Amino acid sequence: MRVLRVGLAQINPTVGDLEGNVAKILEHAERGRELGVDLLCFPELAITGYPPEDLLLRRRFIDDNLRALEKVTAASSGLTLVVGFVDQDDDIYNAAAVVHDGRLAGVYRKQYLPNYGVFDENRYFQVGSEAPVFRVAGANVGLTISEDIWYPGDPARSEAFGGAEVIITITASPFHAGKRQFRERMLSTRASDNAVFLCYLNPVGGQDELVFDGGSMVFNPRGDLLARCRQFEEELLVCDLNLEEVRETRLHDPRRRKDKLAAGASGLSPIIEVSQERAPGERPPLSPSENAPLDPLAEVYAALVLGTRDYVRKNGFEKVLVGLSGGIDSSLVAVIAADALGIENVVGVSMPSRYSSEGSRTDAAALARNLGLRLLSIPIEEAFTASLQTLAEAFADTEAGVAEENLQARIRGNILMALSNKFGWLVLTTGNKSEMATGYSTLYGDMAGGFAVLKDVPKTLVYELARYRNPPEAGGGAPVIPQSVIDKPPSAELRPDQLDVDSLPPYEVLDPILLAYVEEDRSLEEIVAQGFDEATVRRVMTMVDRNEYKRRQAPPGVKITPRAFGRDRRLPIANRYRGY
Repeated sequence: MRVLRVGLAQINPTVGDLEGNVAKILEHAERGRELGVDLLCFPELAITGYPPEDLLLRRRFIDDNLRALEKVTAASSGLTLVVGFVDQDDDIYNAAAVVHDGRLAGVYRKQYLPNYGVFDENRYFQVGSEAPVFRVAGANVGLTISEDIWYPGDPARSEAFGGAEVIITITASPFHAGKRQFRERMLSTRASDNAVFLCYLNPVGGQDELVFDGGSMVFNPRGDLLARCRQFEEELLVCDLNLEEVRETRLHDPRRRKDKLAAGASGLSPIIEVSQERAPGERPPLSPSENAPLDPLAEVYAALVLGTRDYVRKNGFEKVLVGLSGGIDSSLVAVIAADALGIENVVGVSMPSRYSSEGSRTDAAALARNLGLRLLSIPIEEAFTASLQTLAEAFADTEAGVAEENLQARIRGNILMALSNKFGWLVLTTGNKSEMATGYSTLYGDMAGGFAVLKDVPKTLVYELARYRNPPEAGGGAPVIPQSVIDKPPSAELRPDQLDVDSLPPYEVLDPILLAYVEEDRSLEEIVAQGFDEATVRRVMTMVDRNEYKRRQAPPGVKITPRAFGRDRRLPIANRYRGY
């Protein structure tokens, strides 16, 4: 029986931290050596971090990345490693290096460069054209990088026809809700169509708006899932692949014979010798890997926690600051921050005004008690009164309205930024996707801050996440977020008896319309056909379009939907098209 022991190092690289990323690679290489791994793999662009964006336009960055690869190569004694890096000749490439015993054995260059959604690889990289097969410890191994495996044909097909028994896919595939299931179905199909073991390696970690969820997987030649890494956590997954399964599967699958005949000799990948078959001997036994995937709410919550933690830590902050209004959004942000950073690193600020209800004040205090976080109370009444007096002459003979309401939000934003400036705390804003979409937010007020945790979370999902995070009643634990916060109607509390529904459709109506328009690009007629009132749909569409200028000035936030504002959805600010 021929067995290849493969390791998938699901690490959390940091963009630009070449030294730190190399240290992670070498640490896992030592663990792989101890476990008797034949082939140890690291994610796409593991050396540079993903996505490096315009760092790739700096020649020194490319050179430093190549020197970092040399360090990894020098430390590969007794191991074969696959490491993502930036290759160069007369251009640069998103590439995977195959190194063994202190030498560079070969390089695979990514062939399909994504240029949609959050991806912009055509801006930086040249397309690769060759797909060699590497003979590692007696096994034939093909390589692909991320987007390459999403296509049903080459390069995976030519590698399989060229003799590949195992295909390694190193990737940096960002999370959004529902992607895991689609990804798993696709990979299962690729494994069975090519009758290969398919090892899919994805990193974990937050990088600006993106979160990488890990969930690396191994499939057998029939497309069955053999092993899975945990989601949102670093892990080294090691599997023994019985290569006889490839031969048996191919003997029973006539499709491959016809496809290989049609491809001809020109469609076969060349073979590069890397390392000899391991001599028989004892290797440490492996523990079974049976990590179940998270359910949908748990996935989203874990993404928000990891995205917040890494944004704060990778940017050199220790503590964060959250304005606590007693509402659902700020309560959820505070809980996520506490889970991400530890309660000792979260400071809450209550800033009541003349319009703040007693219930909101007590709810903010109750949340702080439940969490055990430090709560500062800084009333804004004096500052609000002074601002009204300062503007009295300019505002004379006008009705009080949105300008006076927004003064309160901007005073609060000013206080939060003053505390941030004084103590070095990063301000976490509390607006959600429904508010950002419709402009129900105040520039330089509640939008002021360094990171928008809920920027891509619709309001209805905010409530679901709050209920998810509170312990179940059957468990007997006290709720972290007071039930009164979840039960009361949402309000900005900037004028007497104000409710969100005074300015917006009910969120259970608004959010499905936003999903259809913002994420699915549905037309007015298509959305109305789903059963929504035409006037309401038109009003929502208009609000979304005219508030693009606000969203451009918002801080970054965690992407958890298929189409987030910012990197995903890009519309011109000066735009007169209204072809709904």
